[in-house]
This record gives sequence, structure tokens and C-alpha cells, in this order.
Amino acid sequence: MKIIITQILIFFSCIVYAQAAKPKVLATCSIWADMAAVIGGEMIDLDYIVPVGSDPHLYEPTPSDLLKVSKADIILINGLTFEGWLSKLIKNASGQAKSILLTEGINPITNTEHQNATDPHAWMDVMNVKKYCLNIFKSLSDLDPLHTEEYRFNLDLYLKELDALHQFILLEIEKIPNHKRILITSHDGFQYFGKAYGLQLQPLQGTSTESDVQSATIVKVNQIIRKHQINSIFAESTINPKLIQQIRQENNIQIGGKLYADSLGDPKVEAGTYIGMMKHNARIIAEGLITVKNKMNENEQESKTFIYLGIFLFYLITLTLLFLVNRK
Repeated sequence: MKIIITQILIFFSCIVYAQAAKPKVLATCSIWADMAAVIGGEMIDLDYIVPVGSDPHLYEPTPSDLLKVSKADIILINGLTFEGWLSKLIKNASGQAKSILLTEGINPITNTEHQNATDPHAWMDVMNVKKYCLNIFKSLSDLDPLHTEEYRFNLDLYLKELDALHQFILLEIEKIPNHKRILITSHDGFQYFGKAYGLQLQPLQGTSTESDVQSATIVKVNQIIRKHQINSIFAESTINPKLIQQIRQENNIQIGGKLYADSLGDPKVEAGTYIGMMKHNARIIAEGLITVKNKMNENEQESKTFIYLGIFLFYLITLTLLFLVNRK
């Protein structure tokens, strides 16, 4: 009996140990946290710092973030100046976490605003994300070699999904006439997307939302909208849409929808995963630049119809009254 009880205790101890021994992975952002969740699955203990819907450029770490960093085995970071607050956070946390640079091996786009600076939004090109995932796989395998095969299996499946996603985006953007492929957004988070999929970019803010919007930029955007008869401009999920609303009103155009660049959407919506986010963006951009003008024309035509009908009824009533008066 004692032997059976001992074996049971050993069994449950092993389970508890296995759970406790899961690699503690901390991502700075929800986007690569999702990638790590796909590759690591149930084999890792995953968390991330910047909440969904928050702006990583303006984020201010909290005391709970110090605890997350202190407990982590590895921290998945984008780099390229994206997490300007991170080095101080790591310094203040009493931990031994290893930082994993996910953009290693990627050729960054040069930031035209600041000398020797780069655009951090490399994940907006799906082909770059394949490198993100390879770096995640390597870090997990080094940390937890016993599950290397499982990580590799998950990685291979995800890479195939990313290839399919890349083709999906290409086909969506292909639907837009060449002269309409101008994307106006809240901030400069779509340069990699534009370069990869054939769109001209005209953002209101720079690569960081900390930068101020220049009046010359607004004038230029208005000129582009009128010159190219742009149908839609686009808001972003982590940025106040006030300025986009102003541009829309000044040009009597529509906001084509809400795009996601620096954060995933709520887990309940399509943009709650990286693949879903990118599909949503491609679909919204294509629909906005193609169909919104048609909808506007339909609305204008409907308004004209009501005006003509009103004029017709006015004259009909007037003539009827005149006829009745003349009969008397």
C-alpha cells in the first residue's frame, strides 16, 4: 500500500514539475506573442507586456511588467527602436532573462526622418515574419531542447500558413487599379506592407506616434487626395482617429475602415491573430480603395433622385392649385 501511495505521489510530483518547468516566454507585443503561441503551444508559459489595443510607441511600463520581466526566461523583442522603454525596464527588473531579437536577419527599411534610424514595422511584410518565427523556434529549442521536434512541427505548419497569407494579400491588392494604390493612414506603420504588396504610402505621422503631425504634411495629403481622387483614408486601432476624421471632412471622403499595425485586435475578432490581422488589413484596404467611391456615387445619386422628386412634386402641387383656382 505504501508503495502504491509513493508511486502516486511521485506521479503527481512529476506533473507539477513538468508544468513548473515550462519555459517562461515574455513578448513585448501581442503580435509576436501570437507567433510564439502557435510555435510553442502548450509547451510554453507565455505572456506579453503591451496590452492589446495600446500604442507600443507611447507605452509606459507598470510595476506588474517588472514582475513579468523578472520571471521570464526569454524576452521576445522586435528591436529597431520599437521598444524604446524596454532597456530601462529590463535594467530595473531583477531577472536573468535573455533578450531574443526577432528582426535578426531582416533588412530593415531606412527611416527617412532620422539619420541612421530604421523603420521597426518589419512584421507588416509576411515574408519577414517567417524570419521572426525561425528566431522564435531557435530560442525555444535552445531553451527547451526536449521539445525541439514539436516546435519544429508547429513551425513548419505555420510557415505554410504564412505562405498562403502572402499570396492572399497579393491577390487582394491586385484588385485595386494601379492609380488607386495610395494608402493614407494615421502613422507610418505600413512601409514594409506597401513595399511588399505594391502600395504607395502617405502617412500623417512618422514611424513613431510620438512625432508631431506637420501642417505641411496635412497640406500634402489633401493635395494627393484631390489629385488622385482617393476614395478612402484609414484609421488605426491604436491611434486617436481625430486627425483622420478631420482629413475626411475636409475632403468629403470616407474612412475605409480600421487597420491594425502595432497591436492585434481583440481575441474575439478576426484581427485577434497575426494572420487574421493581416487578412483584415488587406481586405479592408482593397474594399476601401475600390468600392467606397461607388457607394458615394450611389448616395449622391439617391440624393439627386430625392431632389428631383421634390421639385416634381412642388410643380405638380403648384399646377394643381393653379388649375383649381382658375376653375373657380
